[in-house]
Amino acid sequence: MEQEIDTNELGESIVKVLKTIYDPEIPVDIYELGLIYDVMVSTDFDVKILMTLTSPNCPVAESLPREVEEKVKKIEHIRDAEVEITFDPPWSKDLMSEEAKLELGML
Repeated sequence: MEQEIDTNELGESIVKVLKTIYDPEIPVDIYELGLIYDVMVSTDFDVKILMTLTSPNCPVAESLPREVEEKVKKIEHIRDAEVEITFDPPWSKDLMSEEAKLELGML
């Protein structure tokens, strides 16, 4: 019998991995920075992540999404991961968590 996989638990695992990925110019992880807009997990355990960058000219525009995909794919039970970049809505400091603002001395 196949083991049933808890998608909430899987979502928490994905968030935990996202919190290990940092914008190289800002010492805060991409999740707390508010760069992650949505994480969707299909019934086949394919993951789609909708994210943005701090600016369209971000120097890691090519490498950061690839890093996110590679790290998420390593999570047990995840079959595939895809990152879609959007600039709608554009990122702003308002999207940062309280934790990120505190870390950067903005509170």
